[in-house]
Amino acid sequence: MEKEYQYFKRDISWLSFNYRVLLEADDDSLPLYERINFISIYSSNLEEFYQIRVADHKAIISGAKTDEESIQQSEEILKEINEEVNNQLEERIRIYEHKILPALKENHVIFYQSCNHVEGFHKEFISNFFREEIFPYLQPVPVEKENIITFLRDNRLYLAVRLYKKDDSRQQPYYFVIKLPYSKVPRFIELPKHEDNYYLMFMEDIIKANISRMFPGFVLDCSYCFKISRDADILIDDSMPGDIVEKVKKKVKKRKIGAVCRFVYDRQMPQDFLEFLRNSFNINPDELVPGDKHLNLEDLSHLPNPNKELQVSEKPKPMKLNYLNEKESIFQYVRKKDLLINFPYHSFEHFIHLLYEAVHDPATKEIMITQYRVAENSAVINTLVAAAQNGKKVTVFVELKARFDEENNLATAEMMKHAGINIIYSIPGLKVHAKVALILRYNQAGEQIRSYAYISTGNFNEKTATVYADTGLFTCNKIIVNDLHNLFLVLEQKNPEPRFKRLLVAQFNLIPSLKRMIHREVNLAKNGKKGRIILKMNALQDPSLIDELYRASEAGVEIDLIIRGICCLKPGQPYSRNIRITRIVDSFLEHTRIWYFGNDGNPLVYLGSPDWMRRNLYRRIEAVTPILDKDVKQTIIDMLEIQLNDNSKACWVDENLRNVFKYDDKAKIRAQYAFYEYLKQKK
Repeated sequence: MEKEYQYFKRDISWLSFNYRVLLEADDDSLPLYERINFISIYSSNLEEFYQIRVADHKAIISGAKTDEESIQQSEEILKEINEEVNNQLEERIRIYEHKILPALKENHVIFYQSCNHVEGFHKEFISNFFREEIFPYLQPVPVEKENIITFLRDNRLYLAVRLYKKDDSRQQPYYFVIKLPYSKVPRFIELPKHEDNYYLMFMEDIIKANISRMFPGFVLDCSYCFKISRDADILIDDSMPGDIVEKVKKKVKKRKIGAVCRFVYDRQMPQDFLEFLRNSFNINPDELVPGDKHLNLEDLSHLPNPNKELQVSEKPKPMKLNYLNEKESIFQYVRKKDLLINFPYHSFEHFIHLLYEAVHDPATKEIMITQYRVAENSAVINTLVAAAQNGKKVTVFVELKARFDEENNLATAEMMKHAGINIIYSIPGLKVHAKVALILRYNQAGEQIRSYAYISTGNFNEKTATVYADTGLFTCNKIIVNDLHNLFLVLEQKNPEPRFKRLLVAQFNLIPSLKRMIHREVNLAKNGKKGRIILKMNALQDPSLIDELYRASEAGVEIDLIIRGICCLKPGQPYSRNIRITRIVDSFLEHTRIWYFGNDGNPLVYLGSPDWMRRNLYRRIEAVTPILDKDVKQTIIDMLEIQLNDNSKACWVDENLRNVFKYDDKAKIRAQYAFYEYLKQKK
């Protein structure tokens, strides 16, 4: 009989991760503005969570063809989500109001949190600033229950105002909403310095301080901010005939008018005021989410720092490898041995250098690359355009279904197409998430000669490469090059049944290969040898592979998971007693996917693009490469050991989804900075 294994719920596990992000804002050892930035990241993450995950559950509940069991499950999970988010909000308020704001004040930065607390020497400035800089862009719109004449835009801040007419004995309330003019006025206003102090103020508080001037003949009762989140998940049915480009364009437009999934309001708003807004805008009671006085705290990433003496975060600067300076050939180096690049510790310019070398190499005839999230004004794209103009055949697979990047990817693809680049668009029914590039070289007789492959865990995006911790492998291994060529033939729909000898590719050989390697460790453990697995990923959710890990744990295999985000595997159970979960949140976003299997002392190490999520394994094209070079393999193993020994920023995730810091009395190891120093020594 199959055992009753247990799993964490995906969304509750994600909220545990986001709470860990919030805890960075509570860390007094970090520079103050870095802590403020973590509040911004936490808030931005939560906004997207509501736009996608909560919206999905609401769509299930309201779906005409949804079965009762699914509806009940979504209703239960939404209840848990709201409870957890409300608890976290209390923590965010504590950290922000009782730690961050006092710390700013100690550093001579006074951040006014209310128009009622403004000092007398700033009142004239605020009045003039409102009149000259803000008032021209304000458009109050009356709200009546039976006559709605405004459309609430997603994630925009609105100010709701309640007033009474002067000398009106009936005391009938009048309601207005005002959209804050972010595109015209900064959210945070710097006020004149006074003595040793600098002063900041929210734009909405300046409006509140002067709002009576907008409504002559009325008496202001109160005003509060609110916002809504709309369903931002767009489902593109590309299995049916039709132009995928036009489908994407139409769906992206509809995102702006998606169903409401959250109505966030200032928790100080009176109940009758809230009920009026809810009824007027047809908001369901379960969509109400109480919030801070100041909403959209993701904007804190743009908070001015007027006190230049405040300590700033000194993050490791990307380094260039000594043996890969601009005068040296990457091709020549990779002919001798594989090359591992670790972002953001290493400079992304090395990848640009590789492309640039291909552009000017007479033997290079073809460049093939995937693009999932493209940087604006991308150096990668510019180099590919230069290659096409230099007579190379350039093929780029552009994933138009990359969430929130559809429009940018579409515009970039059209630009590349006009430049003569061959563009392949999305595959029906699948997303292409593989991060791969291929440089094919031929001699004068037209025979393929030494060619080069690049397989990575991250996007070809020079901007995210400065904040995401990713790893990429350059190799000229013939089998891997041929496998990668076969993968591009799959993307071009020229090879429906490829055979991969080295690469592991989702939809083809990935899952059977993973299970086979897990089973090998199980057999080793059962035979009295050491079974060992280390898995580093962003997320672990697929039940079938979690079950494989549970069974491996029961057999005695020692398993360490380094999972940044969602982890549905539940530790601390009899069937998971040999499994430990580490979560690291620090200066850079841990994004690398690396898998280690002990293999009786001859470790197998892989890196690639997929997490163990159902979407990655069953609905995407993903690519994973084995690490064959012994020096490269050792570097990766050392990196895993450094991360497992982190006792500064690493947490255990326990059986209750709590983040339990690995603090101890040993010498402090902060993995990201320790790994940077490690790479510096190898430079």
